[in-house]
Amino acid sequence: MKRAASMGVFWCILFLVGGGIAGGILGDALSAASVGNVMPLLTRHYEIFDIENIAVNLYVLEFHFGIRFAPNILSIAGIIAAWLLVRRVR
Repeated sequence: MKRAASMGVFWCILFLVGGGIAGGILGDALSAASVGNVMPLLTRHYEIFDIENIAVNLYVLEFHFGIRFAPNILSIAGIIAAWLLVRRVR
């Protein structure tokens, strides 16, 4: 039973990330085409958080970590659409 719940969470996260990526790709594709005055608003990236590179040097092995979340409006719409799809499938 616990495995089924963890797989559900995995698929939910996978759908949300996929929706964000699909919306971001759509936003970048539409920003190349001049459709109207609303496109700069939809395709502008809004930085939510940015963790700069953190270096961990273990003298044998060196790691660099960093993460940035800066979606545009269309990628947020893709995440919302993926969430609605996941809720409908469940």
